[in-house]
Amino acid sequence: MASATHARRGCAEPGAGYMQVCHGKVAPLRRVKPGDRVAYYAPTVTMGGSDKLQAFVSLGLVKPGEPYAFDMGGGFVPFRKDVDYVPAQEAAIAPLLDHFEFVQDRARWGYAFRFGLFAISDHDMRLIADAMGADADSLHF
Repeated sequence: MASATHARRGCAEPGAGYMQVCHGKVAPLRRVKPGDRVAYYAPTVTMGGSDKLQAFVSLGLVKPGEPYAFDMGGGFVPFRKDVDYVPAQEAAIAPLLDHFEFVQDRARWGYAFRFGLFAISDHDMRLIADAMGADADSLHF
């Protein structure tokens, strides 16, 4: 989960995609393995903003390699991991909520996102990919 502005930055340059999670912490990135599928969900357009979006904004496959530090300036040096993002359109989460396996209680569907990075089933990832119009073959389904 990230603001759309931040998530879009990670996939803006073809062939140079990356992911940052949990405010740049390295430990969560160490759990992500090459070939894992990642989808970024954005509750808002801007970080801390009231500009609600509630959509998936990017989708890709984690590349081989270890997390690495990246100096963004101003003393902020988060860790990143490289990702091959696939062509996809942003997709609202609302139409998918009743179909996700990770949503246990429709009234509290956003609870899982509070952890920042969490595993979902192939079923749920395929729902996201289909909603985003992504090619299933490029995601190795």
